[in-house]
Formats: sequence, structure tokens, C-alpha cells
Amino acid sequence: MNDKESTQKNLSEAQEQGRYIRRIRSFVKREGRLTKGQASALERSWPTMGLKHEDGLLDLGKVFGREADTIVEIGFGMGHSLVEMAAAAPEKNFIGIEVHRPGVGACLMEAEEQGVTNLRVFEHDAVEVLQDCIADEALAGVQVFFPDPWHKKRHHKRRLIQPEFVEQLRRKLRIGGVLHLATDWENYAEHMLEVMQNASKWQNLSATNDYIPRPEERPLTKFEKRGARLGHGVWDLKFSRVE
Repeated sequence: MNDKESTQKNLSEAQEQGRYIRRIRSFVKREGRLTKGQASALERSWPTMGLKHEDGLLDLGKVFGREADTIVEIGFGMGHSLVEMAAAAPEKNFIGIEVHRPGVGACLMEAEEQGVTNLRVFEHDAVEVLQDCIADEALAGVQVFFPDPWHKKRHHKRRLIQPEFVEQLRRKLRIGGVLHLATDWENYAEHMLEVMQNASKWQNLSATNDYIPRPEERPLTKFEKRGARLGHGVWDLKFSRVE
């Protein structure tokens, strides 16, 4: 038995015995308590709006009952911006991916309140959802707004926007599909720009080949408004897949 086979055998045996195996994740799990409203929204809306990683590759036409441009948001937090964007663009399909259950519950609650029907959500790791559930060239857009900046230098390797992940996103976008990134941490903005400029088969949609003004379709958050008053910046980037 070679080393690879031995490792796989040990991993399988450990999983069968229920032992915890640490795997690479695109997040750090921070559990929080569900409010009654969030829990109720999950119970009511998950059967129609929830998607499960274990169900495998999505047929987007069946999921939404129509063929339309599909946008995926990774790490939607409490879902305010995602729901607002879905409500403002009923002609598009939106899929949100978030690991934190209170955020998923809050998103579903707000979707109910606004009568949004063109939205589906995963409660799972984005890397695995993209790999197992989204077909190549299936998406019109991917958006990642205000991901954890991991501001300490020794933690930069934990940042979500890395070359390997960007290449995974490129494969899931159709030709001409757009990746929209936003951060309020300047060092992370510089990191994002460097990663994207060094990635192949992308075109920067910035007229100055760096950042763009906040697009109208990205809602201005309360945090962003407060930050603007305090002189804090926000950086948006848009890149399209060219091949």
C-alpha cells in the first residue's frame, strides 16, 4: 500500500468511527442563537427556498422554474443586500451561500417580508457548493461583499480571495460573466486587485484598471453610510471572464 492509499484508508476509517477530521474551509464557524423570527422563517421557507449541498449538481431551470441569468452571492451575512438586490432585479435568479444559520434565517425572514421569490439559499461552505452543485459556465455573476479581511498579516493566507478560489469562480462563470468584489479594508482591496491582475482570462472593468465606483445595483449598507461619515473607504472591483 502506498502513502496515498494509506492516508485515504486512515481517513475513511476515522470517518466511519465518527472521529473529527479537520478540512480546509473558506470560513470560520461562529455559531449564534437563532431568534424566534429567524427560526420560524427557516421552518416556513426552507422547503421552498433552501438548497442542500448533498443533493448535488443543480438544474437551475428546475430550481427556479425558468431560465434566467443566475447570480451567486458568497457569504451574504444577514442577507439584507442580497434580498434587496433580488427584489430590484426580478428578471434574474439569485443564490446565496452562507454558513451561519442565524444569517440564513434572517435572509429568509426578509425575503418573506419583501415577497421575494427569485432567491434560493445554501447553508454550507461555498467552496464545496461551487465544486459539487454549480455546473461550469452556469453563472452570469458572482458577488463577494465584505468578506472577513483577516487583517493580521499572519492570517492573510485565510482570506477567501486567493488564486485557486478565483480560478474556481472563473470556471463557474459563463464567458462575459462578472465577478464583483467589495471590501472596506484597504489592504484587502490591494490584495484582491493583485490576485485578480495576476489571474489569467479576466478583464478588469475599471476604466482606471483598478477599482470602480460603487455600482447602483450594490445596496449601500448602514455600516457603509456610517463609515463614509467617518471617512472610511470602500473599494469595489469588477472583472469579467474573457475565456
